[in-house]
Amino acid sequence: MSAKRPETFLLDRLKTPIGTALLVADVDGVLRAFDWEDHSSRVKELLRLQYGAVILKDARAPEATRAALSAYFKGDLASLKTIEWRVAGTPFQRKVWTSLPKIPPGTTMTYGALAAKLGMPKAVRAVGHANGSNPLSVVVPCHRLIGANGSLVNYGSGLERKRWLLAHEGVDVKRQVR
Repeated sequence: MSAKRPETFLLDRLKTPIGTALLVADVDGVLRAFDWEDHSSRVKELLRLQYGAVILKDARAPEATRAALSAYFKGDLASLKTIEWRVAGTPFQRKVWTSLPKIPPGTTMTYGALAAKLGMPKAVRAVGHANGSNPLSVVVPCHRLIGANGSLVNYGSGLERKRWLLAHEGVDVKRQVR
């Protein structure tokens, strides 16, 4: 029996108004992870959990991906829809992750509402766990999920980034419970 060879991904960095982002793409240029440089250990762990052993090789991400992300941070919120991405994860995680981009920019949804929308109203904690395991922060907009009482809870990159992203998208974050 031979051991599975490590998967090689390309690692790039992109300056944004809220820090340096890490862009991880596969050799075909498909985005596999997006996180923040100050959370590099988390992105490596999420990649390991999804793909097993991985090798990250410094290389420039596809220009279309970089341009779409830059446009998003300059205010073109629809540009995220143009980014080609792929995730591994469990079937349930993928179900949650593919539902997140359907939450329009400028709006939020509670974990419970998303669980109900997925036909599993009692799976609130499972939705929260899947959301927290999202390897494509911002691109798969996990920041749009909020607590049942409207609070900005559980954002792996910090609540200040979540607050900034939501305000950038037009959410009145002052109305959100702190």
